[in-house]
Amino acid sequence: MTMSVTNNDVMVGVGLRHPHFTDILTQPKHVDFVEVHSENFFGEGGATLSVLTQVREMYPVSLHSTSMGLGSMQNIPMHYLACLKTLTEKINPFLMSEHACFTWGQQQGQLIHSGDLLPIAHTQQTLTKMSEQVDKVQNFLGRQLIIENVSAYIRFDESYLSEADFLAQLCKRTGAKVLLDINNIAVNSVNFEGGNIQQSVADYINELPIESVSQIHLAGCTKPLAGEMTIDDHAGPVSYDVWQGYKQAIARFGAVPTLIEWDNDLPQWSVLVDEAQKARDIAHAVLARTSK
Repeated sequence: MTMSVTNNDVMVGVGLRHPHFTDILTQPKHVDFVEVHSENFFGEGGATLSVLTQVREMYPVSLHSTSMGLGSMQNIPMHYLACLKTLTEKINPFLMSEHACFTWGQQQGQLIHSGDLLPIAHTQQTLTKMSEQVDKVQNFLGRQLIIENVSAYIRFDESYLSEADFLAQLCKRTGAKVLLDINNIAVNSVNFEGGNIQQSVADYINELPIESVSQIHLAGCTKPLAGEMTIDDHAGPVSYDVWQGYKQAIARFGAVPTLIEWDNDLPQWSVLVDEAQKARDIAHAVLARTSK
């Protein structure tokens, strides 16, 4: 099912990392917003937070968290939520997002953090617990969360919901929205579904209600050696397959804010700007066709 769209204005942003701080403050405005990892700005004061405050005066900012662990069976520590709330009040982000994964666990009675985005089983038990966590966070922050699908390098036999159905039900229960990461769908397609990426994207997005998606992530990754899994390392330009998947997503969900992620082997700022412009051009072309 294709959405009929009349608004062709798509916000396109880039992930902002430390090497590009000077560029974002001094170069012409060629992106519509920036996204930062929340945890990098939890410290009180300092030069890094000062830069983000300056950036916020020039651009809308999206806060993207990576350590909350909404899918953890352990409750999210209050000190983490307090830091996130303080940052939220300082920056006033226009979007706030996290991943549908777990990060917190217990070992010998000690709360520990995994240091990575670990996959979850898509079951009603997990859905109930994550719904509780999302409700708690949204109520504490007074903000809507956008929940991202993840690259998963194992799958659980007990999962009987697809990830898309899991996220759709999560949003229905909590009022949260979906952050649709096209590259994560592509990575999972290659690693587990035979690598027909366009079919995997189509199947995934058709399970999501049109109104459920509030942001899209686009990224590239390193081509693996023979016999190795594809890893979502955000270390290259957006691939052809991901661009094709983006066309499908825009046709279905409309003018959704879109982000270019590039976290490793960072290019020059101009390369990021070019990727953002490519996303903008593709989105405008798709929306122009679907609005006729």
